[in-house]
Amino acid sequence: MKRKRILVGVACCLAIFVLIAGPYDLRAEEMFITIGSGDISGVYFPVGLAMARMLNEKRSAHGIRAVVESTNGSTFNLKGVLAGYLEFGLAQSDTQHQAVNGRVAWQDKGPQSELRSVFSLHHEAVTLVAAVDAGITTLADLRGKRVSLGNPGVSEHRIILNVLEAAGIDPKRDIIQFDVMASNAPVLMEDNRLDAYFFTVGHPSETIYKALSGKRKARIVPISGPDIDRLVAEKNYYIPSTIPVKQLYPEVGDQPDVPTMGVVAILCTSTRVSSDVVYALTREIFENFETFRNQHPALTRLTKKGFLAGQSAPLHPGALRYFRETGLMP
Repeated sequence: MKRKRILVGVACCLAIFVLIAGPYDLRAEEMFITIGSGDISGVYFPVGLAMARMLNEKRSAHGIRAVVESTNGSTFNLKGVLAGYLEFGLAQSDTQHQAVNGRVAWQDKGPQSELRSVFSLHHEAVTLVAAVDAGITTLADLRGKRVSLGNPGVSEHRIILNVLEAAGIDPKRDIIQFDVMASNAPVLMEDNRLDAYFFTVGHPSETIYKALSGKRKARIVPISGPDIDRLVAEKNYYIPSTIPVKQLYPEVGDQPDVPTMGVVAILCTSTRVSSDVVYALTREIFENFETFRNQHPALTRLTKKGFLAGQSAPLHPGALRYFRETGLMP
């Protein structure tokens, strides 16, 4: 029975690979590339799948076959790209900024001059979900409450610490701090073991939907005000953002648009990757822009000009070539 389960699992994995990469037809001239994405329950993984699928549909023209790897997200992807075992990786704009400037995870290695941008994607909004009965309607109301700041090992945790610092809240003194994965937070909040949790995510999100539709009523709390405006102005990898709750969560969300801030998801690569490969991927996405936007709800608000927003790393020559040919850049 155990051997049968293993064989079924292998068969499922092969089926997924065929779905992404198409029928197996290895040719000497074909190049294989890997796109680092994120957890399969998040936005990065389906966005990576969409890019790979679109590239593979035209592989007879450009000779490139793409596969997607589920990863731990931004930092892992950038390290993989810089080490050469990923050709492309999705990352948050703040993590890209840290790599380019040799900070945080790259403090010992220094500035990563080989890192390159391809194009920007969806906004990832800093989202504060709070139980209605906890009486949290502003950041200031978090004082004395049980609040999860997310996993300390990921980049979103640093973003949340920046938000709290800007709001004058010391997480060690002013709140009862928890550090749990966002996917676990809705259950803890419904069980009255948390009052609120932060999550930096592209919307709509299944995790946010789960919290808003739970038995314990919840809402999304604005992250706004002069202090947040100053934070966004000081750090060019942050952006103002809005969560249209009624539009994205119509079954469970009756709030008006919620102001917040966030980062941009960026497709990154390195100077090692051929300009022809980067050009081919960029062209396929842009020449099928509407098709790409329809691949995931988080992409529906994309604009072509937005593909150039929030980047800290230089554009890869392959992407730059396409943008200049099409007039998106002078």
